[in-house]
Amino acid sequence: MPSNLGAQGKAVIPRCDHVFPVGAAGGKAFGQLKAQQREKLDEINKEYMEDQKYRDEEDLPEKLEGFKNKYAEFDLNDQGDIDIMGLKQMMEKLGVPKTHLDVKKMIVEVTGGSSNTINYRDFVRMMLGKRSAVLKLVLAFEDKANGAASKPGGPPPKRDISSLP
Repeated sequence: MPSNLGAQGKAVIPRCDHVFPVGAAGGKAFGQLKAQQREKLDEINKEYMEDQKYRDEEDLPEKLEGFKNKYAEFDLNDQGDIDIMGLKQMMEKLGVPKTHLDVKKMIVEVTGGSSNTINYRDFVRMMLGKRSAVLKLVLAFEDKANGAASKPGGPPPKRDISSLP
């Protein structure tokens, strides 16, 4: 039995020259998967750009690009859908944590009960639609919060008696 002690009696970490193959969850394969998913989302965006129903939508290309990025960020299972955990994480990141049951209700509201996940078409339809889904309101609020000027820092300015109402 080989010893893990070196010539000076100190422990030696054995060297491993074996290279493990990288699965679909990492490395080059992961990058290719993400590129394929973005291409599919771009194709769907193109469909919306060509749809007469959305021709009057202001800043449609920019909105669709933003939707694509937001959607890809929370597609945690890399299957092209936002599942319950992805939506739950999205809501937590937006500062509006929801219970598991609330998240399920949101998915039913967006998909009409046809699925347990939100696909990109449902997501875009919800964001561009006239209905005010909870998720749409939260995402719109986040965009406004990110674009709004932050409160001034530091102590409030000194006031004298004449400036009081």
